[in-house]
Amino acid sequence: MQRESVLRVDLTRGVASRETVPERWRRRYLGGKGLGARYLYDELSAGADPLGPENRLCFALGPLSGYLPGETRYAAVTKSPLTGGFLDSYAGGQFPLALAGALPDCLAVIVQGAADEPTTLVVEDGDAELVPAENWGADTVETAEAYPDASVACIGPAGENEVAYATVASDAGDHHAGRGGVGAVMGAKRLKAVVARGDRPEIPPAIQQLRERTDAEYADHATGRWQAASGTLESVEFADEVGALATEGWQAGRFEGSEGVGIDAAREAAVERERPDDRVPGGFRVDTEEGEIVPRGAAPISLGAGLGIDDFDAVAALGAACDHLGVDVIESGSAVSWTVLAAEAGIVDESVEFGDEAAARDLVERIAGREDPLADALADGVAEAAAFVEREAGADDTAAPDADLSGEELVPTVKAMALPGYDPRGAEGMALAYATSDRGGCHRRARPVEEEVFHERTRAETVREVAEAQTARSVLWSLVADDFLGDLLRADLGAEWLQAVGIDHDAESLARTGERIWTLIRLFNAREGFDRADDDLPARLRQARADGAAVDPEAFQRTLEAYYEYRGWGRDGLPTRELVGALDLDGVVDAATPLSADAPVASAGDATLSDDTQTE
Repeated sequence: MQRESVLRVDLTRGVASRETVPERWRRRYLGGKGLGARYLYDELSAGADPLGPENRLCFALGPLSGYLPGETRYAAVTKSPLTGGFLDSYAGGQFPLALAGALPDCLAVIVQGAADEPTTLVVEDGDAELVPAENWGADTVETAEAYPDASVACIGPAGENEVAYATVASDAGDHHAGRGGVGAVMGAKRLKAVVARGDRPEIPPAIQQLRERTDAEYADHATGRWQAASGTLESVEFADEVGALATEGWQAGRFEGSEGVGIDAAREAAVERERPDDRVPGGFRVDTEEGEIVPRGAAPISLGAGLGIDDFDAVAALGAACDHLGVDVIESGSAVSWTVLAAEAGIVDESVEFGDEAAARDLVERIAGREDPLADALADGVAEAAAFVEREAGADDTAAPDADLSGEELVPTVKAMALPGYDPRGAEGMALAYATSDRGGCHRRARPVEEEVFHERTRAETVREVAEAQTARSVLWSLVADDFLGDLLRADLGAEWLQAVGIDHDAESLARTGERIWTLIRLFNAREGFDRADDDLPARLRQARADGAAVDPEAFQRTLEAYYEYRGWGRDGLPTRELVGALDLDGVVDAATPLSADAPVASAGDATLSDDTQTE
């Protein structure tokens, strides 16, 4: 069965209804990231409040949900309260599989409006019901445990308090749609949880054969073998080895205690290994005082090396606190790092140091509850915290005139989103990937650091690698494929799988689809006021680390211009009218969206831009 509809939930009116997705939208945007972006662009006006009832929150599946090997995933798509721009975040586990089974013909649940009282959405047997949420105030694990017969995606206290990087937790906190504040949007809408009751969709014999073959190929693929051996936790040792592990507030690129929080420590601490339905096992389950958790690579990087904590049990405990509160570990680690550095500089009066897990946990809990003025500011991101201390200092006549009053550059951000633990100093491609990411400082859109630290690249090769990865993942995240399985599907972008379910795409048309999606999101962000200035890297990265590594700003700007040229954008970072037409987006773009005033620049992808000329 092809997924052809969306379930629209209006919390203001307290109703849910079905809508058919236009066939041309399903072909041109597929599902997941792409379809969510199309609805968001179509239904939000420029400047819409991310925490207002007009914002949309899409829980999006893909045309292959429940069929592909690996973890079934969902995409949470909305306007970010952290960045003010486009946001897509992903989570796997049992919840998206149950959602796919509960709504077998749906590509997405689109939530709009805001409830008067805390509410839970229950989906089962193709139906939806809104019921009072009796567990407002509960953490993510307690909320999930209230529904032992279902799979739950929910917010914790951080989401209820609209922390700008609150997550949506599923599988009792084992999985999170993190970064960017999806949980804050749920909290603002007074939506505590989405409860799904459903079994995996029935898999036709032809799909089962393809599934078994793909599963076997993945188990023998380099990424599959890596995931089976260590998962993302091996990222700690890799980043440390190549000098890209952001340590103690980005002051160094290597962490002396990396072995204490890396893969060997995880194996020693693990009580068992998660094992999804397929052959490659999942994450390591670890016991903490708050119960079992499944730490991912971001935890030991951001909460371990980033905070100078070299004990895996302490990192796991801090990660468990974040999971229960429903708050992103990368942003939380950055908030604590910022506070330590600000305290050392005399900018804030806080008793927190690198290596102090208890103090870090206390600060994270204060942030989740917005318990005091500094925690309240940190809850809106480190950029807002910098603005807060500047305002406070401006009101203090006794402040030293030569003090760094803002602390703006203590922890690097791109588009207000704190960077994860891969330090781009000395890695030109990673710097470009961060700067041009469509949701802010994100390492998942493109990860050239994994290769460029070993092999020298020309600028053209760097630009092509970053742009092609962004385009490919725009497709794969519209299929909502397992992020690691995507490495195997990269060859044809999932064309064989789509053809197996009756969707006629080949690799060339899917590459075109990926470019269309990436460009549409660029246009969404441009309508929100983003331009070339927002593609810059913060001054923190132009400051040399202890080993002398730093981003060369002039070289970076030349790389950025080469990227724009490759994309066919103007030098102002905006898509041109010609590119919009070539991608069949001219019937989509509204008058509020700025386009480049520059002359069109030939795109490296021009040969693949032709498509049916029907406009939308």
